[in-house]
Amino acid sequence: MSANSGNSDVLLKLEGIHKWFGKVHALKGVDFEVNKGEVVGLVGDNGAGKSTLIKVISGYHRANEGRIFWEGNEVKLSSPKDSRALGVETLYQEQALAPHLSIARNVFMGREPSSTLGFMEKSTMNTESMAALASIGLHLRSPDVMVSTLSGGERQGVAIARAIHFEAKLVILDEPTIALSVKEVQEVLDFVQVGKEKGISVIFIAHNLYHVYSVADRIVVIAHGQELANMQTKDTTVDDISKIVVRGTLGEEV
Repeated sequence: MSANSGNSDVLLKLEGIHKWFGKVHALKGVDFEVNKGEVVGLVGDNGAGKSTLIKVISGYHRANEGRIFWEGNEVKLSSPKDSRALGVETLYQEQALAPHLSIARNVFMGREPSSTLGFMEKSTMNTESMAALASIGLHLRSPDVMVSTLSGGERQGVAIARAIHFEAKLVILDEPTIALSVKEVQEVLDFVQVGKEKGISVIFIAHNLYHVYSVADRIVVIAHGQELANMQTKDTTVDDISKIVVRGTLGEEV
């Protein structure tokens, strides 16, 4: 039976999410939501529960308790396929792309258009992949270029462009700026901003608080599987966020 949860601006809403792995209580009654067209920064130290939370949203882990709502309707996420069908794309730093395939093949990976005879329509893939990149301001020389030759920022751009091209409603970025140069970091942050302007919601996970702060509308801090803070970025500072993360790591009251 499908239940409905209020506010039409809310894209994703989690209520009272619990997750156990044996005796380990990884998520302890987490409430979390993302509005349409909003960038939410998700921060916390290692082991805070960030990865478990996004894997629940992505359908890789099933919550043991709690409710999940998508565009106001209660849903069950039993697999990544369920999550993707709703419009959720999760981009992991090392797993988002196949480095030894071309840009075009990566954009259409698993969704290759084919002719009536079953052959891949390479011309369509080439044209549409370059248009997808251009839509976020990424201009590369050829759709046939191997992804392995791209910079880290360009790779993230290809992954984000793919999500936008296939009309993702929510993009989860897991450490998208790690090990990137200053220039590449700014490129990725610009790509996220373009996605937001197109109405796409983003969950942005990173240890670098400055990167999160520069792009997020709202920042959620979790520690030991619980939410510690939920703040509008404009109402806080990087120093404030850092102090909350440290206190949570030490198990102190915030």
